Amino acid sequence: MSGATRSLPVLLLQNTVSVFLAVIAVRANPAMGLELYLDLLSQPCRAVFIFAKKNGIPFQLRTVHILKGQNCSKEFLQINSLQKVPVLKDGDFILTESSAILIYLSCKYQVADHWYPSDLQTRSQIQEYLGWHADNIRSIFGVTLWIRVLAPLIGIQVPEEKVNRNRTYMDHALQQLESKFLGDKPFLVGQQVSLADLMLLEELIQPVAVGYDVFVGRPRLAAWRGRIEAFLDTELWQEAHGPIFNILEQMAKKTLPVPPPETQKNMLFRISKIP
Repeated sequence: MSGATRSLPVLLLQNTVSVFLAVIAVRANPAMGLELYLDLLSQPCRAVFIFAKKNGIPFQLRTVHILKGQNCSKEFLQINSLQKVPVLKDGDFILTESSAILIYLSCKYQVADHWYPSDLQTRSQIQEYLGWHADNIRSIFGVTLWIRVLAPLIGIQVPEEKVNRNRTYMDHALQQLESKFLGDKPFLVGQQVSLADLMLLEELIQPVAVGYDVFVGRPRLAAWRGRIEAFLDTELWQEAHGPIFNILEQMAKKTLPVPPPETQKNMLFRISKIP
């Protein structure tokens, strides 16, 4: 028997031991593994949370309570100097922006192809939607939460004309969404759910959670939502959306945390930008 043949079992044993030791090291020091810094009141954070959970991606959840000002802490500033969530930390690698995080997770963990398809044209359609999403969905549909909850929390009343204007913007964006991107398809880019669908759904859920149902009178959009919810299991849906769907009740019971001065300053700036 040659030396090369005799060494094969040894090599296999060494590889097994190396993997075993790596697993022990990660469990002993969770910081070595994937960490996600999230606040589930945030639409992009929920998208990242749902994606990781649905695909069985192991991660350490680092909850960052924005209303408590935890994003302004010295510790978090070392993670993201922009004071925003979500943030992904993978060893020494740090990534911000939800779409970038979702793409990174899709590629690293080789999730099912429908999330971020390998086909160039389909992948480009996802990128096309995400570009439109940033200007036409992300900047508009979160405003209802500010109007109904966050502004009153710090004693601010958003003028009625801004409320009405925001609803007009939402209606216009939804018309464009249905005509340009959804059409008669079951999902935004074809026959299966993708990153684009998840990003969109979480934005549209935000006004729904605080009493303005954008799906009413839009049967195609409502059917699209139903297909995504059916794809996600009930337990995951409830886990991800519990905080946002309970926020009006917390507001009524006055159990929401009072934001610290630095956070209130940031909130006032955000409220001033509502068109």
